[in-house]
Amino acid sequence: MADYDVAIIGGGLNGTSIARDAAGRGLRVILLEQGDLGSGASQASPRLVHGDLAGLERREFFRVRRMLRERDVLLRIAPHLVRPARFAIPVHAGERPPWQLRTLLLLYERLASRSGLPRSTTLDVTHHPVGNALKRPFGTAFEYSDCVVDDSRLVVLNAVDAAARGADIRTGARVTRAERGETWRLIAIDRGYRQVITARSLVNATGAWTASVADTVLRVPVPQLATVQISQIVVRRLFDCDNVYAFQNTDGQLIFASPYERDFTLIGSISHAFKGDPAIVAMDVREVAYLCDAANRYFREQITPADVLRTVSGANSVVASARWRRRDGAVSVDFKRGKAPLLTIFGGDVTTSRRRAERAVAKFARFYPMGPRWTATAPLPGGEFAWQRFETEVDIARDRWRFLGEGQARRLVAAYGLNVRDVLGDAREKADLGPAFGPELTGAEVRHLMRKEWARFSDDVLWRRSKLGLTMPQADRDALAAFMAKVD
Repeated sequence: MADYDVAIIGGGLNGTSIARDAAGRGLRVILLEQGDLGSGASQASPRLVHGDLAGLERREFFRVRRMLRERDVLLRIAPHLVRPARFAIPVHAGERPPWQLRTLLLLYERLASRSGLPRSTTLDVTHHPVGNALKRPFGTAFEYSDCVVDDSRLVVLNAVDAAARGADIRTGARVTRAERGETWRLIAIDRGYRQVITARSLVNATGAWTASVADTVLRVPVPQLATVQISQIVVRRLFDCDNVYAFQNTDGQLIFASPYERDFTLIGSISHAFKGDPAIVAMDVREVAYLCDAANRYFREQITPADVLRTVSGANSVVASARWRRRDGAVSVDFKRGKAPLLTIFGGDVTTSRRRAERAVAKFARFYPMGPRWTATAPLPGGEFAWQRFETEVDIARDRWRFLGEGQARRLVAAYGLNVRDVLGDAREKADLGPAFGPELTGAEVRHLMRKEWARFSDDVLWRRSKLGLTMPQADRDALAAFMAKVD
């Protein structure tokens, strides 16, 4: 008998979403990730959960409607990670005319379900906070509702929920060889130790490594794939309002400028074909300049590449045919008589990740019995509250742990939801939480991330479990690394 029903290679959003779905249907699941959870393309998404307004111009009406439905599902099951936002599109004289933008937004709302999000409206930005950061003579903008998401936390909490439902999640575990018979026999190096794992089926969810894993590890025909790089830049905060700006660029692309970790602005995204090692994806100076120029067409405060504090890039696989690249990822199953099933999944965006995993796991129903679909209604860990209550939960946290400042309480509730109590426990003052690393991170939170969320190194905490690396001084980073090296 095999050790597991499903073995998953890859701990990105696709892999952890499948692990959660499959474990909740009663399957025995193991997930093997060679690095950290969400350390590839999953940490480089535009952080948007939306219906893709630009898709309407391509007449992808059914796809936009599916994405809007999934937006509302994620808002319901992850109200701490997925937050509603008002998006503002300033009317630019050289781009889409106002009547076209208004028509697109009206259709966008017709395709959406009744989620309770505010409807679109027209703003006179000469007398509205949205206009304070804009150049003159911008006078009109259209405002509509969509959502933003903490993409890295979404990956981690999918894995946390999968583990709570019985899945075995292993990071630092690299699969070096796979032998395929009636079951899969995997050879893995798990934190320096060689292990043999057997599974009735296998999922290749390795993102930009899909083709190379198929060729060198699984030794199966390599799918016809292309690789795309997606990138954003982080600069200082350029505006005071909470809106997300959607800018029409000269090439017709929509560029988004979002509030990011309180004191910063995330601008993106830009994508293009990629060749090379996905582990060392980086933006070049032309891409950085492109995003700076796009923002400079609208913002009063001008930025240059020298103002960029951090670039965020990742690579992912897409279907090789350009005609199908806009589709929501790809899922395929290879099954031959006497050979264990192999499911390959790649591509797709954050918004439809849950549905994509649901569709993938359903393909195993022909091979063994499993429970019904369930992820559309079950909250992710800490998300057992209505999204409208987020501010109330922040107030409750500040009342329960009175030493928390507003910013720290908001960050903790946004990361852990109701499970913030598992991090702070019965602490009466900040000193009860152990050593401090910078103004917000404490030893208690680091221990929680190591013991419950598979964090191993300081970068896992500073850039994926949080974004505190943007503000933490080097001395505190060194102290954090030393502290983590001593935690049992």
